[in-house]
Parts: sequence; C-alpha cells; structure tokens
Amino acid sequence: MIKHADRPSADQPPPSPRPQPNNPLHGVTLEAMLTALVAHYGWEDLAARIRLRCFAHEPSLSSSLKFLRQTPWARAKVEGLYLFMLRERRRHQPRA
Repeated sequence: MIKHADRPSADQPPPSPRPQPNNPLHGVTLEAMLTALVAHYGWEDLAARIRLRCFAHEPSLSSSLKFLRQTPWARAKVEGLYLFMLRERRRHQPRA
C-alpha cells in the first residue's frame, strides 16, 4: 500500500492549525462577535448599520446566530463591522 504524504494516516492526529497572530478574527466565535457588537451598538443601531431582519424585528442572539451561520454574505457583513469596531476602539484608546 502506498501512503500519500498529504493524507494523515489513521494513527496520526491531524495537523494543528497554524497560529495567525495578524488575524484579529482568529479564535473569535460568531457568538462572541455578535455579543460584542450588540453590547457596543445595541440592536437598534446594529440594525441600522447592517440591514437584516433578524436584527430589526424581534432580535435575539439565538435567531441571529442561526441566520448568520446559514448566510455567508450576512456573516461577512457582521465580521466587517466587528473589525471596524475593533479599529475604532484602538483609535480612541489613550496612548500610554
């Protein structure tokens, strides 16, 4: 039997993901992002910034997460706003 170098064998664990120190989204769950956005903006302002029904009409964390996990373009908008929020926070922090 020929072993392929690109396929791990059954007795070897899969390779661990490489660290991504320059990726601010690495290790951040969608739930953590959405929770931070709601805490920062509130549901009403979040719905104004990202026009999604799940944010505007009877918003809840669970229903929004369900929609975002099934809709890649909406998730990308949430990730973009989360990155914007992080940049704004850094920009307004007093320098030591």
